[in-house]
Amino acid sequence: MAATLRRPVIVATAALLALALPAVAVRATEAPVVVAEQAPDDADRRILVMLKLGAEHYRAGADYGGGGYGDAVGQAARVRVARRIAKEHGLEFVDNWPMPVLGIDCVIMVVPAGRSLDTVTAQLSTLPDVAWSQPINRFHVEGAKAVPMSAGPNDQLYAAQPASRQWQLDRLHGVATGRGVTIAVIDSRVDVAHPDLAGQISSSENFAGEANRAAERHGTGVAGIIAARANNSVGIVGVAPGARVMALRACWERPGGGTVCDSLSIAKALSFAIERRANIINLSLSGPDDRLIAALIGISIARGADVIAAVDSSSNDKGFPASVSGVIAVAEKGLSTQRAGVYIAPGADVPTTEPGGKWYLVNGSSYAAAHVSGLAALIRQVNHANGTRIATSKALGGRGEIDACAALSRAAPLVEGSCTVAR
Repeated sequence: MAATLRRPVIVATAALLALALPAVAVRATEAPVVVAEQAPDDADRRILVMLKLGAEHYRAGADYGGGGYGDAVGQAARVRVARRIAKEHGLEFVDNWPMPVLGIDCVIMVVPAGRSLDTVTAQLSTLPDVAWSQPINRFHVEGAKAVPMSAGPNDQLYAAQPASRQWQLDRLHGVATGRGVTIAVIDSRVDVAHPDLAGQISSSENFAGEANRAAERHGTGVAGIIAARANNSVGIVGVAPGARVMALRACWERPGGGTVCDSLSIAKALSFAIERRANIINLSLSGPDDRLIAALIGISIARGADVIAAVDSSSNDKGFPASVSGVIAVAEKGLSTQRAGVYIAPGADVPTTEPGGKWYLVNGSSYAAAHVSGLAALIRQVNHANGTRIATSKALGGRGEIDACAALSRAAPLVEGSCTVAR
């Protein structure tokens, strides 16, 4: 039986209690501001002239430990030397920066246009007071694009979500949130007014052909895992909180329990999703082989949509529609040893949205599939941003347990790292 979590939510786990602790205030230390006399650009005419400081015991003020007078005298003397050199060689003195550890005073000068920087620096390097001289070189970093780190969302149940740890959702969301991606959830009725789903549903349609208009558990739970709002101080965080969901009701709850669908209602919902160009179609359902549904799924895939389906726990194989060619078949970890060619995603003890502004714990491959639909949205957003066309199935890697960070890295070459952690 599913455990219901009502608002306000009190969860007696160390992870969630830690979220409630007051933040420790940290005073930022202001760094000194260095203002350049002349900003570097592509036509940088500045050079560096390294004046010799001389042996320490010969430096002005070397014996005045703790006093500033001698250093000021030495500084003034070096500036006079630098200005004299600049004047004699037709250069402009800008500033100096003593570097005692190297035994030099680094002096910045500007070479007039039309003169060779290499020639000038070579000439200055021969002077008795100069250790060496060189142009200012331009450098670039060799590191890959860093993934922005986050302090974590403020949603109350975030720490209880398996994906928050196994998939490091806050790290993924530093790269993508699914913005600009539409996911069709073909399921039972979604509670579009739920506080974690309000504003996340782009359309809500009923293809089930029966009168019950109340929100239903299964569809609401699947939609929450995919796209629940982030940082709204309640509930959970969806895998793709920036995505928009088409809530397409093709299934319904039976009075005696359970949720069912039929060929016609699913086909109508699939047709709607195809016509409205849904990027991803989530099918957290299973049943007998169906030619009509298989044909519509084939069209969806041919037109570029990702179709994600839950593996049938009662089948010796993947079941239908997970077995349709091109469909991304997903199971929760408990089925991993029983299925070949299946992706494994979080699907046990997952908190998610429940009708009536509540949250509850769910289990099963339906919810594992929802996780992968959300991840597919992140991959698609990164593809769009980078102008790449990495297929979702290729980004997910070989079948088996999904490493979400690695999957996103395959779609975005500038993103590095694996987020697999010990379970």
